Amino acid sequence: MPTDTGPESGLRILLAEDEALIRMDLAEMLTDAGHTIVGQAADGEQAVAQAQETTPDLVVMDIKMPGMDGITAAEQIGREGLAPVVMLTAFSDKNLVERARDAGVMSYVVKPFSAADVLPAIDIARARWAERKALEAEVADLGERFETRKQVDRAKGLLMAQLKLSEADAFRWIQKAAMDRRLSMREVAEAVISGMPAKKG
Repeated sequence: MPTDTGPESGLRILLAEDEALIRMDLAEMLTDAGHTIVGQAADGEQAVAQAQETTPDLVVMDIKMPGMDGITAAEQIGREGLAPVVMLTAFSDKNLVERARDAGVMSYVVKPFSAADVLPAIDIARARWAERKALEAEVADLGERFETRKQVDRAKGLLMAQLKLSEADAFRWIQKAAMDRRLSMREVAEAVISGMPAKKG
């Protein structure tokens, strides 16, 4: 399975959307962009089952579906570490977006959308998923992992503002600084937040 493919290489994508026409449009849009559709689901339960079966690189899923909704399905897919999820929503409702984020949704797109909305969201989701995997590899304890992620997110924000980096580049900066200095990513993040250059421990 590819670990960190760039936007130019095709991904294996699972679509979950209860409206067949939107699903067809999405499939066409993603296929035209060089991706492969490995499965299509009309509700959350089908989406989870197909994600377990096909282990896609990415899941694009509607938030509102019959039976199990998209957020619950995304939570299960994320908990099992199957794939990053891009959520489609007709609502830019703050509560829904927060619920989706807490469920492990990596990025979202508001309907109606075009390829110009969906493709960057896919890149963001893949980058955030890679970050999450890197943090999981570094920190075993769940509570500590959450704290580490909060610190790393704060440090990323500072680096993005100060050094004009993208989110993915800011994370790579932290990752590289940690490796170069033999520190944990959390130690580097805390050094960035306090404004001190990270020293060797």
